[in-house]
Amino acid sequence: MTMEEYDFEPGYPDEYREEKETDVILTEEGYRKLQEELEYLKNVKRWEVAKRLEQARSFGDLSENSEYEDAKQEQAFVLGRIVEIERILDNARIIRREEIDQEEVCLGSMVVLEDVERGERMTFRLVSSAEARGDDSCLSDQSPVGKAILGKKAGEVVDVNVPSGVIRYRIVSIE
Repeated sequence: MTMEEYDFEPGYPDEYREEKETDVILTEEGYRKLQEELEYLKNVKRWEVAKRLEQARSFGDLSENSEYEDAKQEQAFVLGRIVEIERILDNARIIRREEIDQEEVCLGSMVVLEDVERGERMTFRLVSSAEARGDDSCLSDQSPVGKAILGKKAGEVVDVNVPSGVIRYRIVSIE
């Protein structure tokens, strides 16, 4: 069964709740993706790993069984990721599209940046670090570029300190 085979409708947290210091801010899309990943890990991946463990046990001596060790490590990773996603979703505060400011860069903004020196353009959605994980179209608000552009307006130029020096980016547009 693949993730596409799910008939899955994500639910969102209650419309209103008190803001907490532990809130994890997510876009609606990010919240949905995390729910889908959680369902996949719980209902598919966890059972696949359990089958691998069972099969590896059948090979005999566990002390020299690399398949068993690999499956145990994968099991630990899957279970750890399940706990991590559940924590994120339990503390999620959803940013709805209508809440995203189009005048200045904020969480949820789609931003077009131009490298001033090279003239290259890149498009990213600025999201929290919990949502940015492994998604090339997203940029974490905790990254050097994310921190530099947060709160800025279209047309502004920001300097970003990177290990190789300073890169200047112009904020072309905010959507």
